[in-house]
Amino acid sequence: MKKLTTSVLAVVLSSSFAVVSAQTVQDTAKTQDIEGVVVTALGIKREKRALGYSTTEVKGDQVSSVPVANVSDALAGQVAGLNIQQSGTMGGSTNMVIRGIKSLTSSNQVLVVVDGVPINNDTYNQAGMQSGQGSYDYSNGMADLNPNDIESVNVLKGAAASALYGSRGMNGVLMITTKKGKRTKKIGVEFNSALTLGTVDKTTLPKYQHEYGGGYTGSSFYSGDINGDGTVDNNIVYTYDDASFGTAFNPNMMVYNWDSQYPQLPGYLKPTPWVAGKDPNSVWGPSATYQNSVAFSGGNENGRFRLGYTNFNQDGGLPNMSIRRNTIDFTADYNLTDKLNVFGSITYTNTRGKGRIYTGYESRNPMQGFRQWWNMSVDLEKQKQAYLMTGQNLTWNIKDYESQAVGYTDNFYFNRYENFQTDNRNRYFGNFGLNYKLTNWLSFMGRYTFDVYDELQEERVAIGSSDQGRLSNGGNGEYYFRDQRVYEMNYDAIFNVDKDFGDNFNLNGNFGFNYRRNGRVGNSAVTNGGLKVPGLYSITNTAEPLTENNLSQFDIKKSVDGLFAQASLGYKKMLYLDGSVRTDRSSALPTDNMRYWYYSGATSFVFSELFANKDIVNFGKVRFNYAKVGNDTGAYQLYNTYTFIPAISTEAGNAFGASLPQVTNNPNLRAEFMHELEAGLEMAFLKNRISFDLSVYKQKTEDLITPTDISSGSGFTGMWVNSGDIENKGIEARLTVVPFKTKDFSWELTANWSKNKSKVTRINGDIPFLEFASMWNVTSGALLGESTGTIRGTNYVYLNGERVVGANGKYLISDDPQEVIGDAVPDWRGSVMNTLRYKNLSLSFLIDVKQGGDVYSQDMAFGLATGLYAETAGLNELGNPVRNTVANGGGIILPGVKADGSPNTTRTQMSNYTNGLGYYGGPEAMHVYDGSFVKLRNVTISYRFPKETLGLSFIDSMTLSLIGRNLWIIHKNVPYADPEAGLGAGNAIGFQNGAHPTFREFGASLKVEF
Repeated sequence: MKKLTTSVLAVVLSSSFAVVSAQTVQDTAKTQDIEGVVVTALGIKREKRALGYSTTEVKGDQVSSVPVANVSDALAGQVAGLNIQQSGTMGGSTNMVIRGIKSLTSSNQVLVVVDGVPINNDTYNQAGMQSGQGSYDYSNGMADLNPNDIESVNVLKGAAASALYGSRGMNGVLMITTKKGKRTKKIGVEFNSALTLGTVDKTTLPKYQHEYGGGYTGSSFYSGDINGDGTVDNNIVYTYDDASFGTAFNPNMMVYNWDSQYPQLPGYLKPTPWVAGKDPNSVWGPSATYQNSVAFSGGNENGRFRLGYTNFNQDGGLPNMSIRRNTIDFTADYNLTDKLNVFGSITYTNTRGKGRIYTGYESRNPMQGFRQWWNMSVDLEKQKQAYLMTGQNLTWNIKDYESQAVGYTDNFYFNRYENFQTDNRNRYFGNFGLNYKLTNWLSFMGRYTFDVYDELQEERVAIGSSDQGRLSNGGNGEYYFRDQRVYEMNYDAIFNVDKDFGDNFNLNGNFGFNYRRNGRVGNSAVTNGGLKVPGLYSITNTAEPLTENNLSQFDIKKSVDGLFAQASLGYKKMLYLDGSVRTDRSSALPTDNMRYWYYSGATSFVFSELFANKDIVNFGKVRFNYAKVGNDTGAYQLYNTYTFIPAISTEAGNAFGASLPQVTNNPNLRAEFMHELEAGLEMAFLKNRISFDLSVYKQKTEDLITPTDISSGSGFTGMWVNSGDIENKGIEARLTVVPFKTKDFSWELTANWSKNKSKVTRINGDIPFLEFASMWNVTSGALLGESTGTIRGTNYVYLNGERVVGANGKYLISDDPQEVIGDAVPDWRGSVMNTLRYKNLSLSFLIDVKQGGDVYSQDMAFGLATGLYAETAGLNELGNPVRNTVANGGGIILPGVKADGSPNTTRTQMSNYTNGLGYYGGPEAMHVYDGSFVKLRNVTISYRFPKETLGLSFIDSMTLSLIGRNLWIIHKNVPYADPEAGLGAGNAIGFQNGAHPTFREFGASLKVEF
């Protein structure tokens, strides 16, 4: 894989350089805004040449070209150093991390700021989701942003760039600038419409075997008198077995399958041929995404405004699955006097989800069954007809024909239509403020920003379902809800300085105050013992009285205030010196440690100003910076509080109890700190036909707040302490080449490449490992001396670098159950964006590459053990069925050596679940795969109609585009899944459990401006 992906980039770039070198350069137009103005921390606009740190700008049309449910998905592959991990589910959360994991327990998500408004991007998904336990993925805050409103996204990567944002700036910042009105009296109208249809990428779905039916050890049947005729029937399908190591299919054999065992069905007691059913891949239908927006803008010499509305509808690829989102936004500013300007914006978004798909290891996640536990004699079309005919949970997975008790898995269609969730979120965010020009060099800005949303999540389990849900209720049904309000308020008072000293010196800076208040308040409840009335989903419809275990109330508040100052001194627009300092005071830290200070320093030197002739090198800049950034912790980690324990009985006088947490809080916590050094080089040649931006950095986070094991004699198992250090170092590069540019034709190529190496340098306590997630016996987390994505489990036994095979033909398993068996952190990431234009026609496409980053697949571990996949059937090299006994020429020979070092010749059985390929037959390292990939991420073909051909004077422009997303996984190593499919946003990486497939999306869009 390494040779392949490296060559993909090398061939494209080298060929581009060759074309440029051979071409006579005559064009004088700038093809890239090398020296433009960008938005930096606190919304301050600065010349890019003056910055002593790395930033990358993405234009709005690159984000909005293809409609997506979560705008962060559109940034994948666009920015060097920005690692985006998608969940793979409709409307799911997305992880966005810049320059690696910095904190072991706090969020590492980049801070998102929209027009100066910090946006809450947390998920608030259920605890345990990251470790593969079942849960719905309710997405994160970025999903509420409207791509059509975005003018540009500026990514502030390093600590020096984002230090002014305080604690949360440590993880980098996405500065999103939205579209504004124009200062013209004419009312402008912009209309956008897009439609995409999706089909599942079959390379991300399992390849099943269709030769054998249900069972674990070779047989699919049991005996009984099912039809009551007094004769023992030996052909009753054992439907309780959720595996497919059973009897070979034979259309001449008549059997009593699941659909012969239900009196409600017309096939009751009628045997049917023993054949393979319509496999689970058939349930995936087309998806559809519709997006329509309209915006009105206008103004005059004193002010401007913009009013927009967007409707976004998405129907997933499974039944009863949709997202509906409506967005209204308004922004305006006005000059009340020559010195006073007032501004404001507000965005309202309503998002309604229905039938979001379950993730992780739980039977409500259909892919858990489809990838891990399935009976290949089941026909999904018959399951569909059984549900539509009766509305009941007539599942294939019943314990026996007499009790007809549901086993592990519900009827798929019953699950989709009866056991569904709904959610409704109303969100408001925006800002109001004023700018006052005190002198010609000093101004003041006062600003209030807010981000508030109210959210109701409801989850249902129908009576008659399998024994599933948050509480074990034996299929008696369940209703759960969470109702919450999440808010953030910021108050800013900032003085801005921009003063020239003679012709050579300029001072640009600001100083001010910020007060931030965060809160989350709400409650949740789940019925106890099931539902009293079927189909009525209300917390009052609980079968048993509610206890403290069924109720939860929370009211979480946190406040941070900060003082800050920043200054940049420029000399002849060539040499710049920057410095900043900030002090924060956090309510989450103890009184003695609640204030912490940090600072940054940066310099940039535009050495191209020294060149008399700029025909070859027309821009060159070196930069260097150092920053120290502080970070606090979550609310209420200082002092212990009691949790009520329900009374043993409800008899009068029976008192309840209370308990403390297992991990004790700590009143002596201190702030975490990160130190970062960064150096960079920016250059442009041949009138900007070739340009690049190169950064190298080294950062270290210290005193990380983590739980550490302590003696159980204290009454606790652990304690929150400052006890960890992480080091990240890496390289980021961006190269833009314009191989051809004439009056009618141009070709622009932009390549991104980044490499980050993380290492845990300190963890206090006796155990040098901090676990982020676990999946059966496999763990993922931070290991001392290794990376923050270390995967541990049982390994092979090696002899001279070869895997050792035992006497039974299976691989030997190491004695240590927690050896290092993988690293989920990729070696490097890269992308190549090509844009070709011929007159009014343009073509752009993005190829995204990831090298390395291991993935442990629980799906492959179980699916191979249960006989679902094609590898477990067919013929071996002898031409015999692999499921024959070894004595009858079956089985396989695993590559490796015997204990004496000779090549393995011992055949191992493939006739039951203990085979040598699956979970029960070898080390967990067998199911760790290289997560490398090469993807064709996005494709857009656009035609802008010339105004003169439209024949309508009121239309300023019209552009028609054909669009595509996730069109082709060119290369991957993870079988039957997208290497990017994860478990939602969070610090745990490198696991797949019930992974969902990827959809290829094709469509068209129309943009008209009046």
